[in-house]
Amino acid sequence: MSLLTDLINLDLSDNTKKIIAEYIWVGGSGMDMRSKARTLSGPVTDPSELPKWNYDGSSTGQAPGEDSEVILYPQAIFKDPFRRGNNILVMCDTYTPAGEPIPTNKRHAAAQIFSNPAVVDEVPWYGIEQEYTLLQKDVNWPVGWPIGGFPGPQGPYYCSVGADKSFGRDIVDAHYKACLYAGINISGINGEVMPGQWEFQVGPSVGISAADEVWIARYILERITEIAGVVVSFDPKPIPGDWNGAGAHTNYSTQSMREEGGYEIIKKAIDKLGLRHKEHISAYGEGNERRLTGHHETADINTFKWGVANRGASIRVGRDTEKEGKGYFEDRRPASNMDPYVVSSMIAETTILWNP
Repeated sequence: MSLLTDLINLDLSDNTKKIIAEYIWVGGSGMDMRSKARTLSGPVTDPSELPKWNYDGSSTGQAPGEDSEVILYPQAIFKDPFRRGNNILVMCDTYTPAGEPIPTNKRHAAAQIFSNPAVVDEVPWYGIEQEYTLLQKDVNWPVGWPIGGFPGPQGPYYCSVGADKSFGRDIVDAHYKACLYAGINISGINGEVMPGQWEFQVGPSVGISAADEVWIARYILERITEIAGVVVSFDPKPIPGDWNGAGAHTNYSTQSMREEGGYEIIKKAIDKLGLRHKEHISAYGEGNERRLTGHHETADINTFKWGVANRGASIRVGRDTEKEGKGYFEDRRPASNMDPYVVSSMIAETTILWNP
């Protein structure tokens, strides 16, 4: 008799050309991820080969019950690390039956910005540092923390090793490898300052593909923590008090910034970001005011400042960029629960398209 694990790991390619496509989209809260699977007649390599699909938007907070159909448009394909073989994960965005993007579809507006010729010419690169916290199921308390109590103060946990300092590494490493398998340009992982908190980095990736990859990486992480019986939190300040929050620092450069004389372009871009500080903050994630306090490696939410190698600034420029006179900068304001479509496109819009 087959065991459940045997059936889960069946290699379909031995008996059929059919594949399974897992259609993935962002739900009504703007942070919840939804997915469902369908059978396709054979392998697919481009989203244009995939059929549109639909779902009940009234059950995801995205449509009224009397007109509940929402249409899924496939936009990006990744290899499925769970089913493997030729099976795929499909990042979709969401539309009405008439073809209008629904309000929670943030990808559509981002795609318009990234398809602007001025933005295309600048080839914007993004490196997104996604922080998150692993919580014990049912109690919503970080893994490795005593129930109802606290570990020792911060200090020993950042990039740490050892059973008394590093909690959840098996999940983190499984996620790292699954993302590489899927074709996500994941560039690294590390343990964070607060115990039970981790980070993965996506990029450098060009334009909207960076946001697609972050969403799929989040989906894979949700699936792995589901298997492990652990909850992943993207709350920007999961534990009040003297504990670091969780962000999604966004590293950014354009072609002009990467070329000779790019440092002057960087400074002009940072000036533009400062002029639109409030607009950016309002779009950089919910609950960010609990994180951006001016403490724990953050700038105060109401203050815009930048500096070289300053992790207490809104925008940090690296020493290498200053020395070489070209490179990139890091926007440290986005919260861990930010929408990467919104943040990446807004940075491009402000620095490339917007004229004060």
